[in-house]
Amino acid sequence: MAARATKPDQGPNPIPSVWARPQPKPDQPALSRAAIVREAIAMLDADGIDALSMRKLGARLNAGATSLYRHVATKDELMELAVDEVAAEIHVPPAGGPDWRADITEAARSFRATALRHPWLSSVLGQAGLAYLGPNLMNFSERLAALFAAAGFPHPSRAIEAVLSYVIGVSTTEAAWLTTIARSGETEADFVARLLPAAQQAAAGHDHLADGYADTAASTTDPVAVRDEKFTYGLEIVLDGLALRLPR
Repeated sequence: MAARATKPDQGPNPIPSVWARPQPKPDQPALSRAAIVREAIAMLDADGIDALSMRKLGARLNAGATSLYRHVATKDELMELAVDEVAAEIHVPPAGGPDWRADITEAARSFRATALRHPWLSSVLGQAGLAYLGPNLMNFSERLAALFAAAGFPHPSRAIEAVLSYVIGVSTTEAAWLTTIARSGETEADFVARLLPAAQQAAAGHDHLADGYADTAASTTDPVAVRDEKFTYGLEIVLDGLALRLPR
């Protein structure tokens, strides 16, 4: 992450993150860091990461480069802010509930739902540098750690990594799939129905693919339910494995 702003008489910023330097005061009524981030998220949701640039964002906000760069120095900083902003949408239940698996499942489902509302999110989480300095992501991490600690896991961070690796992996794949469908102009069911005959013909003679194509055929009637079921199945396997790590 390449935030290189300096503070007067204090030398270089010691932490290369947007969160490590003061937020400037708005220089015009409509322009603030919050307004910049909101517009950036709208652009990301609509057109993806490649379509976002500081120049295009400035044009959308009717702001000159000098005004924009006072609030956000680089696109990397902008992505930090955008990731943290949408992280506020992820719900994590309070720790100490009667069923730790249900609570973690709820948090995982909320994470996935947020990632599908913002298809760019999962693909940039591993590139967000020091984004964990953001208040919303820090709050998410703390609340998730509290869930695993209350469940009795001796190393909550390792359990969190196992769950998030699964959720982020599935969400990245789903987001790419839904983006492809959106660009086609078809519904998900119609898209699957159009591709299914060719896929079945190509896999003729491979009996081990039969179950997969049964799921695919079901997707032509209720694709959302099929994706939900697959996500839940995989998550349950992860939680089954983690349960074996709990002290007896």
